[in-house]
Amino acid sequence: MIRFTVFRKDETYKGFLCEGHAEYSEEGMDIVCAAVSALTVNTINSVEKLTEDPFAFEEKEEGGWLKLEFKEEPSGACRLLMDSLVLGMQMISETYGVDFVNVQYSEEV
Repeated sequence: MIRFTVFRKDETYKGFLCEGHAEYSEEGMDIVCAAVSALTVNTINSVEKLTEDPFAFEEKEEGGWLKLEFKEEPSGACRLLMDSLVLGMQMISETYGVDFVNVQYSEEV
């Protein structure tokens, strides 16, 4: 299962953590993992290219681990990108089930 944790406090995004594998299908054919990867990596690339918001990210291929942390309060553009990411993750979870993608929220980064 993929655990997608959105870090936010008082409606302000602090970042996200994506970890695990969906195991919806065999490796290389897993459309749920591919969708989650596309959304998370595209969000990081978009924050980097389309905003000036400072952030840090870490990635570990093993375990499907990816973390983004904002260094300051995100701009309006960055909040919109995060809103889109969260919406996409919620839709994947609703479509394929929480056994494959579980979206959760935390104030702790």
